[in-house]
Amino acid sequence: MKVIIDLCVVPLGVGLSVSKYVAACHEIINAAGLKSELHAYGTNIEGDWDHVFRVVKECHEKIHEMGAPRITTTIKAGTRTDRDQTMADKVTSVREKL
Repeated sequence: MKVIIDLCVVPLGVGLSVSKYVAACHEIINAAGLKSELHAYGTNIEGDWDHVFRVVKECHEKIHEMGAPRITTTIKAGTRTDRDQTMADKVTSVREKL
């Protein structure tokens, strides 16, 4: 099953700046070959359900490895069975209505 998620991983106990942790997670997403879109408060990712959530787990493992004692993660996930839809399709649909 295909899924599109909005992922926001926040390491706790590492100080105010978390950009190096976000960058490490983004490298994992790219290495996995998943389509993603970084934005100011997270990352949109699309792909096969198991592949996407395996990458989320890898992000957690890497961030803990980097020294974060705690992580809080927010995930919004959407699936469809009536047709294939990409992140780009969703954005295009809204832009056409503007």
